[in-house]
Amino acid sequence: MWTPTTRQKHSRTVTRYQTDLTDTEWRVIAPHLPKPCATGRPREWPMREIVNGIFYVMRAGCPWRLVPSDLPPWGTIYRWFAAWRDDGRFERINHALVMADRERVGRDASPSAAIIDSQTVKTTEAGGPRGYDAGKKVNGRKRHALVDTDGRGLVIEPHPASVQDRDGGGPLLSFERSRRFRGVQPNSGHRDPFAFELQRSHTQVGPGASIPQASSRTRLDEALGAPT
Repeated sequence: MWTPTTRQKHSRTVTRYQTDLTDTEWRVIAPHLPKPCATGRPREWPMREIVNGIFYVMRAGCPWRLVPSDLPPWGTIYRWFAAWRDDGRFERINHALVMADRERVGRDASPSAAIIDSQTVKTTEAGGPRGYDAGKKVNGRKRHALVDTDGRGLVIEPHPASVQDRDGGGPLLSFERSRRFRGVQPNSGHRDPFAFELQRSHTQVGPGASIPQASSRTRLDEALGAPT
């Protein structure tokens, strides 16, 4: 819920697009991006503008070819995006930022417990496979998310909405860092078929784990930026 306090906290002073990085945000993310090569042709576009272009497309949901002309060419932006997607750079950046934010509030860098849940959203046929979620009567895609107990996104896995929770939740626990968890709190849709993956990863499930009994749906919405 938006209040004067939250609006002030999340307001962003930028001169062009709301998706552009502020100077503070750029100082945080810049160390995790590739450095210029010592040999070869110099970069024509600064890396900050490449990231601005990626954020613009992700937030606007527009095709790459519709990137505004005052950003780098869409082909340049997409080439960098595809390279970082394929080499896992986005996951590494997210992991580093999660650890930094946990330490900022006085918690251990690595979480010992997590919450898992899913969301289904309507989509068109473009952009990847989709399916029908019979429970929510939605034709689109589903995203499974593993978040810490404060709602920070740890692992987010998209797939067609036809994939049931009991089948889509397990792969999140195969993620290497999830094996450090002492407990995972699933909802009822994940719980029973979840046991095998939990045992394989030496992770406890349910109320036996020392996890606050808060709504996993609320925490997932916060992690994915959904309105509450």
